[in-house]
Amino acid sequence: MGDTKPDYVDLVRALGGQVISLGSGRDVLNPLDVGDVDAVAGKLSGREREALIGEGKARQLQMVLALLQVVRRNQPVSDREEAIISRALDVWNTRGSGTPLLSDVVAVIDSHPDACDAVALSRGDARAYRAATDQLQASLLALLTDRWAQLFGHHTTTPMRLDRPVVFDVSDLDRQSNDVLGAVLLTCWSYGFAQVNLAQVLQDASLMPQRHYFIVMDELWRILRAGQGMVDRIDELTRLNRTRGVGQAMCTHTMKDLMALPNEEDRMKACGFVERSGMVISGGLPANEMPQLTSVVPMSGKEQATLASWTNPPSWNNDLGHDAPPPGRGKFLIKVGERPGIPFQVRLTQAELALNDTNKRWSNTTSARHRRG
Repeated sequence: MGDTKPDYVDLVRALGGQVISLGSGRDVLNPLDVGDVDAVAGKLSGREREALIGEGKARQLQMVLALLQVVRRNQPVSDREEAIISRALDVWNTRGSGTPLLSDVVAVIDSHPDACDAVALSRGDARAYRAATDQLQASLLALLTDRWAQLFGHHTTTPMRLDRPVVFDVSDLDRQSNDVLGAVLLTCWSYGFAQVNLAQVLQDASLMPQRHYFIVMDELWRILRAGQGMVDRIDELTRLNRTRGVGQAMCTHTMKDLMALPNEEDRMKACGFVERSGMVISGGLPANEMPQLTSVVPMSGKEQATLASWTNPPSWNNDLGHDAPPPGRGKFLIKVGERPGIPFQVRLTQAELALNDTNKRWSNTTSARHRRG
């Protein structure tokens, strides 16, 4: 759910899956899109129906708050502003139909409805209401101009399939700043989680075939660095997920990515993602990474030495005239709690090798130079 290089596009295509390409002139993903909640809710009753509607609104609220956090960077969203957004979404659900856009949220707030007035504590005073909402509206409008508008200003163009592998290709945005790319990745995650949750509701009601999903959340560090407090937004989004029949992998380069956050509270919460994981899989890591890693994942001296040895550079093969394979290629260590680590090596088949070239640009450039030579 968010492929920046891309690493997964060829694989998903080979599996007969769906590739959704986001970027300028490509597909659009509305950050408030949580799937067709109304249609699914119409097939339910009682607590299940109310819970599903509540989950949908909670996701929309968290996405608006997350995007505001990205735009403002180090300025937090106040409790009053959060309440105003929440009430605005409620008002939209009673007035409008379908999935709202960010512009719809702005329009509702600007219309000064009683529900928003009550939590703004303006007590019917138009001037007091403007004072309470002007900064909020300015931040929301910033998401509808320039670099943001083409990404977040329109309805979703290509709905995600739930019966086959899917990848959101965001490689067209890889040169964008971390805040933009982080916001796009978080939007992909939120939308993907929402779609899977809807599928699970339908499966539980015997309205859809039973399927199990594995969700890959790559480039975690990009979202964490998009703004202060993003750790909380990720945490809140993932807590809305139904855990039955769903595997989830969060991928980042090193523990230093998590410890590089400027706020101490955010750093501790980010490390908590690793600490609470049911399984931690590590590739080669330098020795200076070990103190931070072992503070959340217990490792013996031998396990640490093994991970460090996998970072050694490849040796030069004089007979063949090129580097030997790196000693750590495909090697990983599984850690589950305090149990001894399980080292393993991934060996790709010939079919897989062609689909897992994560250095295409380098390889193509090198090949072109050899041809010219």
